[in-house]
Amino acid sequence: MRMLFGLVLLAGIALAGGAVYLAKDRIGEYQMANAQAQAALAQVVPTVNVFVAEKSLKYGQQLKREDVRQVAWPENAIPQGTFTEETSLFPENSDELRVVLRAIEKDEAIMAIKVTEPGEDTGLTSRLERGTRAFTIKVDVSSGVSGFLRPGDRVDVYWTGRINIEGANQRGSGDVTKLIQAGIQLIAIDQSAGGERSEAAIAQTVTVAVKPNQVAALAQAQSTGKLSLSLVGAEDDTVASSIEVDQRSLLGIQNETVKAEVEKEKVCTIRTRRGADVVEIPIPCTN
Repeated sequence: MRMLFGLVLLAGIALAGGAVYLAKDRIGEYQMANAQAQAALAQVVPTVNVFVAEKSLKYGQQLKREDVRQVAWPENAIPQGTFTEETSLFPENSDELRVVLRAIEKDEAIMAIKVTEPGEDTGLTSRLERGTRAFTIKVDVSSGVSGFLRPGDRVDVYWTGRINIEGANQRGSGDVTKLIQAGIQLIAIDQSAGGERSEAAIAQTVTVAVKPNQVAALAQAQSTGKLSLSLVGAEDDTVASSIEVDQRSLLGIQNETVKAEVEKEKVCTIRTRRGADVVEIPIPCTN
């Protein structure tokens, strides 16, 4: 009897120990899961619903409600000009739609810079900032950077022509290439203001956005010589300084200065004899 009681006691102790071990293991798993949940909550950032493109949108396409959808976007990383309210993107009580100005890829945020105002077309007037004017420049394969220009690019404009040189020490004429405008923006290539070209195409004209005084300078330059464009890098924030090259500086020839000969003052004299000597006496010149 005592032996049976002892076996039961041992079995009870073993079961109790196993229960404690299992409980400890469960508690450890719970604590680990709780720690992971707390860490996940610490990484959660506030979000805001923004409108993105449901599909790829091309230049000139009307933006409709079925072309966009809302997604959660980190509040501290929302691009400037993004639409967060439907009424701002699609005004109430109005059937006028926005038009895509620049190609928008699927899941890309819809930004004000890439679409027009409701009811506004994609004409050049929507690309011009206050105080700027549109001016068209004729180009070809050599002056137009071999067709690699796109609307939105910036270019430097060089003028090449013949000028007459007149001055106290120099006279003549020669060909000169000079930088006349730096970092002006292209807003259209030929008749297209869209920038989604997939390959290079030789343009015949480019349209730039410039100030009124720059329009006059470009018009004068285009009528008196040849204009060439130089493409500025997308990340280049430098501004080209004054640049001018003529044939002499290109070939390293020094300009010759013509020295004017100074005419000597003319002195008139007469000879007369004084005794045995012959002397010359200065007199005023008559001619």
